[in-house]
Amino acid sequence: MSGPVQAGYAAIMLRSVILAAARSQKVERLVETAPVSRDVVKRFVAGSGTGEALDATRQLADAGLCITLDNLGEDTLTADQANATKQAYLELLAALGQAGLTAPKEGGGGVTVATAEVSLKLSALGQAFDEQLAEKNAREICEAAAALGTTVTLDMEDHTTTDSTLDILSRLRRDHPGTGAVLQAYLRRTEGDCRELATAGSRVRLCKGAYKEPEHVAYQAPLEVDKSYVRCMNILMAGEGYPMLATHDPRLIAIAQDRARWFDRSPDEFEFQMLYGIRPEEQTRLARAGHTVRVYVPYGTEWYGYLMRRLAERPANLAFFGRALISKK
Repeated sequence: MSGPVQAGYAAIMLRSVILAAARSQKVERLVETAPVSRDVVKRFVAGSGTGEALDATRQLADAGLCITLDNLGEDTLTADQANATKQAYLELLAALGQAGLTAPKEGGGGVTVATAEVSLKLSALGQAFDEQLAEKNAREICEAAAALGTTVTLDMEDHTTTDSTLDILSRLRRDHPGTGAVLQAYLRRTEGDCRELATAGSRVRLCKGAYKEPEHVAYQAPLEVDKSYVRCMNILMAGEGYPMLATHDPRLIAIAQDRARWFDRSPDEFEFQMLYGIRPEEQTRLARAGHTVRVYVPYGTEWYGYLMRRLAERPANLAFFGRALISKK
């Protein structure tokens, strides 16, 4: 077996182990109670409440970066929990508006590009037990965002929710066309979804994907995921929408810049997205080079699942977390 093939299998196995740990309550308790965990989490999660998230947003905006905020919370099981999540987003949007962080500016293709917007998971709004409730809650958040001149992006989760999420997205876009979609390159279906969504004014975030999926649904080898990402990127760049390319991979960033030149896209006709706390120097470099760079800023108390999926999404992220453990300043 060749070196690259061995490395690929090792990455797949490591990813499986991390994702299994993400669903283990025993491991979760161990990680959450370890004193060092809190120090590391501070690097990658912007606090537990709206005030801390707002402080992080201001700092990023002052550095010339855009922001999308995610109130961490999944596996909602009751309507009361879903309503609490909705209220948290409404509170966040009101705070962003009062801070003057939601003022819209015109992006390429006529889309709204605000300094700060929000990302939300429909599962946190009740999708698992009541899709109508989830859609109602999402609609209220979209209405509040629109009133402030900003936008909402619907995060994508495991493949069993993809059709439901895209259906809800389609209905929300009738009244709020700026609502963003998220597509995951590791799913075998995603090239087709990119073609469907690469339409005028359509905001589409392309990421690799971070959930454990069966082989018939998703590519498993990192190289195959990368190839799919590039194919999907080409479709979005060739389309009429507004691609939002979520990656920290230097190769994919370079390919994106090349594709932008090939398809004659100016820097205001697409954006890069990166995670809070990962490659901040690269975020600043790209912004200074004239690109729109949006930082995905999670906040809240339910950070464990988020943290583990980020490790699984790209096992190389272990290096970032490892360095944070060693140098806690």
